[in-house]
This record gives sequence, C-alpha cells and structure tokens, in this order.
Amino acid sequence: MRIGVLGAARITPAALVRAAQAVDGVEVAAVAARDRGRAARFAKRHRIPTVHDSYDELVADPSLDAVYVPLPNGLHARWTLAAIAAGKHVLCEKPFTSNAAQAVAVRDAAAGTGLVVMEAFHYRYHPLARRMAGVVREGELGAIERVETSMCFPLPRFRDIRYQYDLAGGALMDAGCYAVHCLRMLSPGEPVVTAAQALLLRRDPRIDRAMTADFTLPGGGTGRIQASMWSSTLLRIRARVVGTRGTMSVFNYATPQLPSRFALAVDGRRRQERFGGEPTYVHQLRAFVAAVDGRRTNLTPPDDSVATMSLIDAIYSAAGLPLRP
Repeated sequence: MRIGVLGAARITPAALVRAAQAVDGVEVAAVAARDRGRAARFAKRHRIPTVHDSYDELVADPSLDAVYVPLPNGLHARWTLAAIAAGKHVLCEKPFTSNAAQAVAVRDAAAGTGLVVMEAFHYRYHPLARRMAGVVREGELGAIERVETSMCFPLPRFRDIRYQYDLAGGALMDAGCYAVHCLRMLSPGEPVVTAAQALLLRRDPRIDRAMTADFTLPGGGTGRIQASMWSSTLLRIRARVVGTRGTMSVFNYATPQLPSRFALAVDGRRRQERFGGEPTYVHQLRAFVAAVDGRRTNLTPPDDSVATMSLIDAIYSAAGLPLRP
C-alpha cells in the first residue's frame, strides 16, 4: 500500500511514518504541504520519495492507494471528500470533521464505493481498548450506572491552530473528542447530553479552552466527560466505569504503550491487568491495511464518526457555543 500525506504535521512521524516501518507492505510514498519547501524538508527527513506541489496534485496521484489527512480540523472534510472522489482510501485524523453535517456528507460520499475511510482514533485499536470495551459488552461489571472519561493536557500557546474557530478549534474538538469517543465506547448505548459548561478563551469567546459535559445513558445510568487544553486540571487521561457488580478504572487509555494502569474491582475482588507492547499507531495502521484487504477491522468507520460528531455538536449547543464551521 502506497500512502500519501497531506501536510507536514507534527503528528505524522509517530502516527504514520514510524508505524509504517513496523507494518509489512506499507510505504509512505508522497507528501504535499502548503509550502513546497517545507514538504521537501519533511520528505528528506523521513525518506519520503515524492514531493507534490499541492494537495490536489497528491490526491490525484494515480500511484497512491490511500491518503492520510492530518490537516487542521476544519480541513478534514474537504480533503477526505477529495480523496474519496479520487478513489483513494482515507485515514483521517480525529476529529473526523468540523461538525456532524460534514460527517454525514463524508459518510454518504464513501457509501457504496468500496473505499475504506477510517477515523484515526488510534487508541481504539490497542488491546487495552478492546479489553475495556469487552468488560462493558460482556457484562463483567453488571448493569452500567456511571461512565466518566477525561482528556486534559496543557496547551498554553493560545495562537495555536487548535484555538482557531475558523479551523474548528477548541478543547472539545482536539482533546475532548477522545473523551467523547471513549464515553461512547464504554456506554451501553448512545449517551444523551443533559448539560455542558465551558471555560472560554478570552480573545475569542467562541473557543472553549476546557469543557465538562454530563449525560444520561440507556438503562438509567449517567456519564460525564472532562476535556481541557488549559485549566486547573493540567493532565488527566482517565476512564472509569461503575456497574452494579464493580468498577473499572483506567489511567492513560489513549497511549497505553506508555505508563498506564488497568484495574478491575468485581464482586469484592480486585485485580490489575497489564497492557503495553506496540504503539497504538502500529495497531491502527495494521487494522487500516487489513480493512483495505477486505477484513472487518475498521472499528472507526464513518457511521461511528457521525455518532461522535453528533454528540460533540450537542455538547457545544448545551454549552451555549456555536458549532464549529
């Protein structure tokens, strides 16, 4: 599989270039950026053989099988749609689009094409996430009463693109999409937003630097997500599920190849399980390749993305903020 990269994003070396070195049959074959010089330097540094003059030129390259989209959030829908129109499989960074309407448009464009379109929630492909989902699905905790997820990290660079409204920025989009997706994975059905509260960026009150949202869950349970790029909670990446039989607590569900912890307390018995091994990005890329080969390994297809973006839209509306454009 020959993959082309749109943009010279900071995430690309870990998310794709190094992952490709660990997955058989994958070549990062081309790159394009708004500045060709930057693309050329990126290509030289990472031994990418082809540099295109524009995103359009890369998407149209007949030698490429797939396109990786790590562009700013507000450009995801446009270039995923362009790649689909060009007959390319797509691995698109999270969040999938700026809003649910765009996610529906991408889903509809991909339907019936035979192309694989995968949202890059890399954590979902790691054995830890499979275990987390299995605990809920198989009823180890009994009936689910409470689900809490968080993704908080410090980003005090307020001119960063992740704080720009026209590029679909905000803490809920960049950090919170993980917490929302994980909440959905651990819930017994789709959550419904009941309330949300944001801390706002002073220079642009449309932008949330932190977000907390509450939910009701099917069966009568409740949920909460906490997301932040700048608040008093500097670092928190956790998931907690409480059921009638016990509790599951997970520290660092997002990158469990780094220090992480998985603990179960069921029927009065406590135990910890260890997960590590290959990076989440390797698991994700391997699943992407397998899906292109026709196997049912795409855990984050467009239907899943539509559900996540719909919940994100509902949170913004509950917080009194405009949807991302």
